[in-house]
Amino acid sequence: MKIVQLLPELNEGGVERGVVELNREYSKLGIKSIVISNGGKLSNQIDLDGGTHITLDICSKNIFTSISRVIKLKKILKELNPDILHVRSRVPAWLVFFANKSLNIKVVSTVHGFNSVSFYSKIMTKADAVICVSNSIKDYIQKKYNTNSKIITVIPRGIDLELFNIGNINNKFVENFRDRYSLENKFIVTTVGRITQLKDYETFIKAIFIIKKENYNIKALIVGGVRSNKQDYLSSLEKLIKEYNLEENIIFTGSQDKIAEIYSLSDVVISSSKKPESFGRAVAESIALNTPVIATNHGGVKDIIIENENGFFFEVGDEKELSEKIIKSKSLSFDGYNYISSNFSLNNMLDKNLKVYKRVLGE
Repeated sequence: MKIVQLLPELNEGGVERGVVELNREYSKLGIKSIVISNGGKLSNQIDLDGGTHITLDICSKNIFTSISRVIKLKKILKELNPDILHVRSRVPAWLVFFANKSLNIKVVSTVHGFNSVSFYSKIMTKADAVICVSNSIKDYIQKKYNTNSKIITVIPRGIDLELFNIGNINNKFVENFRDRYSLENKFIVTTVGRITQLKDYETFIKAIFIIKKENYNIKALIVGGVRSNKQDYLSSLEKLIKEYNLEENIIFTGSQDKIAEIYSLSDVVISSSKKPESFGRAVAESIALNTPVIATNHGGVKDIIIENENGFFFEVGDEKELSEKIIKSKSLSFDGYNYISSNFSLNNMLDKNLKVYKRVLGE
């Protein structure tokens, strides 16, 4: 079998990590794996893991260059002659739609998010099979586009249980990280994600302020990179932290490679997104490391968190409820690794993807 995955870029993000992981696993199985994207810091990993990365601008929304890019893509696909085209975003899906008209290669799409409802977004439902990363996404596309349930399969994003395994944690990194940020004997509350308004870091900061007033010895970590166009938002968060006198309590760590280690040293992980998460990969990764998670009560995280067992939900923007749930999370104890292994593992995702491919191919 020869599979081509197509996505805009290979930089930071859950979609990108999923593509990299599947490429690695396909290659292990002897499946010919090709990834087409506009490149990025993860593109070299595709080749290192046994696949082939082809750089092509399938990222730009510029309609004036679309015809030339369709022609280039059609030539590449004709030479590759793959069994499956797996599109993971709207621009690649549209380019494939036109490039594939005379090639008639089977197309699988994965709907990763709650995209705005439009003719442009509907392209993600125009495939031989549609994968949704959560039941919330499935319900969304069926409601908005009346997508036939017969072509939909719900496949949660798989967690790499070699990486997110408490037995494989780099303890030296944990020790150094604790020393660097003075985390010893602190109650550590962590949130992970890019610095963007949708993550609602304001509510997170306000909840930390409430907890600090109750004399908890708390340290909060905001772990994630910031793009140049989000510098003003970062400045507004820093100003809010200063207003609440939380400079000693809240730390921006920037983007980090050792995410598993950071989850493992945390007492609780928070997902305070205003917008529903399509799946909630950070939630599942944290739980795999036996770290409870508190998340806003919507989206794909509702498939993962079992309330009062491995985490809690709170309403969007409610810092008081969030602060209460953070304190309550201290009482939770659970076997997250086996729970994630049974329901959200990378192997589960791999097997289910291959079943979709085989069904589309009539095997």
